[in-house]
Amino acid sequence: GRRSIRKYLPKPVRNEVVLEALIAAGWAPSAHNSQPWRFIILQDASVKRRLADAMADAWAKDLQRDGVTVEADKRMERVERFATAPVLILACLTMDSLRKFPDSERQMCERDLAVQSFGAALQNLLLAAHAKGLGACWFCAPAFCKETVRKILKIPDAVEPQAFVAMGYPAEKPQVPIKKLLEGYCFVDMWGRTF
Repeated sequence: GRRSIRKYLPKPVRNEVVLEALIAAGWAPSAHNSQPWRFIILQDASVKRRLADAMADAWAKDLQRDGVTVEADKRMERVERFATAPVLILACLTMDSLRKFPDSERQMCERDLAVQSFGAALQNLLLAAHAKGLGACWFCAPAFCKETVRKILKIPDAVEPQAFVAMGYPAEKPQVPIKKLLEGYCFVDMWGRTF
């Protein structure tokens, strides 16, 4: 029943509920039990606004390099999405607890393990929020402007901004999205047939 919820009621979310969802995220499986995720809960409205504005500027500049102009209303929509979310969590990745290899190929594999683990933690967070009656949505926008986010929030170099999880009580009920059937993503079934 979980859906990506992008619109929220103007109702505060108790800190305990957010912390319980973050604890659930922490129980996700991770490579070498590294737990390579770090979460920053953004509560200050002025910080959220400044961050959202700076990210929207970075997004517009990226598109301008591609020859695309961002319409003012599209830019504002992006700013408001993050600036007004009742709960905004910045999810970050760190390689601190993972193994260090002398060659780039194995080190890249280790990063893949960290990213997979990070995804499991975010899935736990989303499911826990849903179980508590909250709506949430995973946005990858910070991954496209890591240095902007890092600078505004004074995040250390070893912690890499990756995603936002916006959260609150749902003000929408999205339709069930069209998903691939099992045959669309499972290439061999239990009976040995190939698709």
